[in-house]
Amino acid sequence: MKKNIRPLDNTDLQILALMYQDASLSNKDIALQVGLAPSSCLERVKRLQADGTIISQHLLVDMKALGGHIQALISVRLSDHNRATVNQFQTDLLPLPEVMSIFHMGGENDFLIHVTVSDSIHLRDFVFNAVTARKEVNHVETALVYDHQVSHTLPNFN
Repeated sequence: MKKNIRPLDNTDLQILALMYQDASLSNKDIALQVGLAPSSCLERVKRLQADGTIISQHLLVDMKALGGHIQALISVRLSDHNRATVNQFQTDLLPLPEVMSIFHMGGENDFLIHVTVSDSIHLRDFVFNAVTARKEVNHVETALVYDHQVSHTLPNFN
């Protein structure tokens, strides 16, 4: 969460774009590409972290290497929409090892859960045991993911 909203200059945006594309870049490499001294670049990165612009850095892993041979998106509609129910649903599901991400949405469905599982039996059991067994769940639809690509281009809203 942003602590302090401040305008980002072109150098900040260049740093963010490079880190968004490859978070493993060294400070020295980033500094070279944006034309700053490494110490100045590091100060900017620390400021972007301190003000909440950079929230965290993540590692992308090929789930197949871990045994996650199937990915699916599970659409969930709840029968009860109070804040406690919505929060508890997310709190309970997010730590499960199959869950990659949860989207709380407006529209026909309340949640979209991105999961990875070992096989179709694992997917069926996950949906039955972790999702449809919950009393607040009214409707569930599961769609298999054939391919998943992630953009490494930082959005530009200027």
